[in-house]
Amino acid sequence: MADAGNWCLIESDPGVFTEMLRGFAVDGLQVEELWSLDDDKALMKPVYGLIFLFKWRQGDEGAGVPSTKENIFFAQQVIQNACATQALINLLMNVSDPAVKLGPILTQYKEFAIDMDPATRGLCLSNCEDIRTVHNSFSRQTLFELDVKGGDSEDNYHFVTYVPIGDKVFELDGLREAPLEVSDLPDGKDWVEAVRPIIQERMAKYSQGEITFNLMALVPNRQQKYQEMLDALTQANENGELDEQITDITINIQEEERKMTTYRKENARRRHNYTPFVIQLLKILAKEGKLVGLINDAYQKAEARAKKPALNTDKTVLKLKDESMD
Repeated sequence: MADAGNWCLIESDPGVFTEMLRGFAVDGLQVEELWSLDDDKALMKPVYGLIFLFKWRQGDEGAGVPSTKENIFFAQQVIQNACATQALINLLMNVSDPAVKLGPILTQYKEFAIDMDPATRGLCLSNCEDIRTVHNSFSRQTLFELDVKGGDSEDNYHFVTYVPIGDKVFELDGLREAPLEVSDLPDGKDWVEAVRPIIQERMAKYSQGEITFNLMALVPNRQQKYQEMLDALTQANENGELDEQITDITINIQEEERKMTTYRKENARRRHNYTPFVIQLLKILAKEGKLVGLINDAYQKAEARAKKPALNTDKTVLKLKDESMD
C-alpha cells in the first residue's frame, strides 16, 4: 500500500461516524447502529447504505460477481488504517438524493476523481489533506507509542459497504479491485431485506459463539426530519387536534438532541489524553503499597473468567465498537 501520511484507527461507533459526517460538512445524514440484522425496521427511511465491520481473514472472497458498471463510484484502499473513512466515502459517493448535501470537501473530491479508475481514486483520496484531517481528528492522544513489528495480527478488522444502485445491491470493499454485485432488486423489494442473507452467510463462516461484527446504517438526519414534521403539524394545527402528535414529535427531537450531546461528549473523551492521569494514579497506588495487590487481584479475576465455558451466542447479534486494523 502507498504511503500517504499517517492515518489513525477509527472506532466502529455511530457517534464517531456521525461526527465524521459533520466534519466533512455533509448535510441531511447520520449513522445509526444496528444491534441485530432485523433492527432496520426501526430505522428512519430511506436507508442509504450499510457499513459492516468484520474480522478480516486471508482468502475471504466474499459473495458476489465483480462489476465494472460505470455508474458506481468506487475507490480502492491504497493505505493502511483508512478503511473506516474509505467505506463511508464510497457509500456517500453513491447516494443520490437532493435532500443530501455532500459539502465542499467531498464534492470537490468527487468532481476531481469522477473520471479516474478505482486505484487512482483511492490514491487521490489518501492524499486529500482535508479528508485525512477529519479522519485523524479521532486519533487517541498518547505521550508515547509502542512500535511493534513482526508477525501477522490475528485480529484484523475491516469495513465494507453495502449500497443499492439501480436494480442491484453492491458490496464496496476497498481491498478489492472492483465492486461486487451481491443481489438483484426486484421491483418493490426492500434492498436491506435482500442483502440480509448475504451478511448472515458471511457471519456464518466464523466459529460458534464469535461475535466480532458490527453493522451501521446511513440514514436521514432524524432531528432535521422530525423538525420538518413538527413545522408541518404546527401549521396545520388550527383547532388543536394535532396537539398529541406535536408532543410526540417534540419528544423525539429532544431525544435526538440528547443523543447528539452524548456523542459529542464521548468523542471528546476519545480524544482526551488520559496517560498523565493513569501514570499519576499508578504512582500513588505504588506509594501506598496497593498496586501489587490490585494487579494480582485483576490476574485472578481474568483467570476465573477464562475458565468459564463460552456462551452459545446467537449469530444475528452484532458486537459493538471494534476497531479497524487493516
